[in-house]
Amino acid sequence: MIKLCKKCVTPSTRPRVVFNEDGICNACINFEEKKSIDWNKRKEEFKKIVIEIKDYKEKNNLDHDCIVPWSGGKDSTSIALKLKLEWDLNPLLVTCSPLIPNQVGQENRELLLQVGFDNVFVRPNQKIAKILARRFFIERGNPKVAWDAGVNSIPVKTAINFKIPFIFYAEHGESEYGGLVLHEDSKKIRDLEEVIEHQIGDFSENWVNDKVRIDDLYFYKFPSEEILKKNKIQSMYFSYFFKWSMADNYDYVKDVLPKFKTNEHGRTIGTFTDFDSLDDKIDDLYYYMQFIKFGFGRAVRDTSRFIQSNRMTRGEAIEIVKKYDGEYPEKNLSEVIEFLNMTISEFTEIVDMHRNSEIWINRGNFWELKNKLF
Repeated sequence: MIKLCKKCVTPSTRPRVVFNEDGICNACINFEEKKSIDWNKRKEEFKKIVIEIKDYKEKNNLDHDCIVPWSGGKDSTSIALKLKLEWDLNPLLVTCSPLIPNQVGQENRELLLQVGFDNVFVRPNQKIAKILARRFFIERGNPKVAWDAGVNSIPVKTAINFKIPFIFYAEHGESEYGGLVLHEDSKKIRDLEEVIEHQIGDFSENWVNDKVRIDDLYFYKFPSEEILKKNKIQSMYFSYFFKWSMADNYDYVKDVLPKFKTNEHGRTIGTFTDFDSLDDKIDDLYYYMQFIKFGFGRAVRDTSRFIQSNRMTRGEAIEIVKKYDGEYPEKNLSEVIEFLNMTISEFTEIVDMHRNSEIWINRGNFWELKNKLF
């Protein structure tokens, strides 16, 4: 039986989620705990880091102060803008190319670059990217496993190559969305062990086979702890120092960049928001597979955050989840299937293979959740 958080709508099927004795999920508990944080003290802590960054830049005659892993979306764009406009830093923006880039994402990236930023944009070997996306969609029901490795590895490799040790990531997902925090410090400092275990699953060196050579995997291989320490890499979460909200981030970006674009159809597949996952056409499938494997999708994630920030009631969230959660990713499906080198029948077979038998039942000519969330 699926259990739901009594404050938001996060279900017990979410990987690594934990409920307390009152039935409240750890994401909501974390949100409440953050209300007692002395944010002025955190800001002072950040000021000291900024001084350290500027001193390091001057002593080492660098052109950039720090690195921001940047997709062009609302969260990473808000960080880049705040670092430049509010803290007088010159961040180098580092991008791992979306698997299937779309026009909105490209236009939003260009919009920020015109403000005055440098961008390292890495588009890995597309033959290998497609092979890995297909492989992991079949094996794990997730076409973005290798991309997750790249988006974590590329900013760090760039930091090492440019001799810029300071990296600012967005939020700590395990604490923000409900998950397992391996170390308390990992809410501030990005933890390699946590990244590998929770986002990627294993090391890219294990992906070598008759189609993929070890030297095909450069951008997916994460530097060792020894190399990170040697280069004094400091990867920090911006959300540790300042209040974090995806909706607030969007509002901030839209205020600074009025031409920042959102989903052209008024909302994203599977949810009610129009400002998330704007750069990659394969994201709709990624979140749909979450629904297939765990019985909840993007609407649950988004409404839960809106409940926490008092932007909607739980009752309003329930109606949105009923309407949109688990929506079939029809919009870009033909292009996604072509990218994965599959027929529609092969695609459907793989999707069904990853259905969790504990939550789905086959009714003959259709599948149905044994227990719907609402």
